[in-house]
Amino acid sequence: MSRPATARRPEGIHLGITPTCWTNDDFPLIGHDIPMEQCLSEIALAGFEGCSIGHNFTTDVDALTAAMHLRGLSVSEPWVSTFFTVPDGAERTAGDLLKVLEFLKDFNAGDPPVKTTTIGVAEFGRSVHLQSLSLRSNKPEFTEEQWDDLCRGLNQIGKIAAGQGFTLAYHPHMGTGVQSEPDVDRLMAGTDPRHVSLLLDTGHLTWAGADVLGIIERHRERIAHVHLKNIRGSVRADRTLAAGSFREYVEAGIFTVPGDSDGDVDFDTVLKALRPGDSYRGWLVVEAEQDPYGGHPPLHHAQTAREYLARTLG
Repeated sequence: MSRPATARRPEGIHLGITPTCWTNDDFPLIGHDIPMEQCLSEIALAGFEGCSIGHNFTTDVDALTAAMHLRGLSVSEPWVSTFFTVPDGAERTAGDLLKVLEFLKDFNAGDPPVKTTTIGVAEFGRSVHLQSLSLRSNKPEFTEEQWDDLCRGLNQIGKIAAGQGFTLAYHPHMGTGVQSEPDVDRLMAGTDPRHVSLLLDTGHLTWAGADVLGIIERHRERIAHVHLKNIRGSVRADRTLAAGSFREYVEAGIFTVPGDSDGDVDFDTVLKALRPGDSYRGWLVVEAEQDPYGGHPPLHHAQTAREYLARTLG
């Protein structure tokens, strides 16, 4: 690909990409044979500053630090799945958070180009996104008690994270109890803004039928992290997938990257609303769960997204 003309990067903005273009964290057999080294090298080659941590990345913090520093990369956000709406889930969630905090303490001590400050979370208690069930017919609906448990639990772990200098950012996700626009509004209303922020994912919210621009306007002060994920409307509207599971939609190509002509998300408008460098500062992370062997290779998608961002953000 030819290098595009670039805009001037807004101050305080970092560009990343998740490893899910290469190997899928929800369904690890998709792209399981692509090694960490290839993924990191192609992320750097495409011109990104960092990425999240893939399931096939080394768990040795020293080895991971060395591999990422070699390529000038930083960790954009680690992940903690929460389980506050199921029995005995709070203890597991707290333990997983403490492990991530210990990892971040060690990783940031290695002086990465960009220090990690945000931890992504989503409630996977009662979720159906990993099951062979229709997303349309089986969306989890929390009881009042479960909503209370979720908000209280997020406030508690968010306070722990904040005490160590990190921001907890909640990620709405298809197939979970927090995916729609009313779900997001309720979660924001029920959690403490000092301890729980929002991870704005343009793809999941668009798929759920949310007004992304409206969410940005209402919760602007809570947005701490952004996933730039594109949606192929033709796949979402495919009647043969009307009762499809999350995996079936992913394998059919529901997700793609910014800059792909097949995608329906208007990123120019989304970015204008976000006001990068002004009201929003932090990571803008490209994400698109895709079959790495289903069409163009992952590097192509990464370069497509980076070239779009170069034209719009630098």
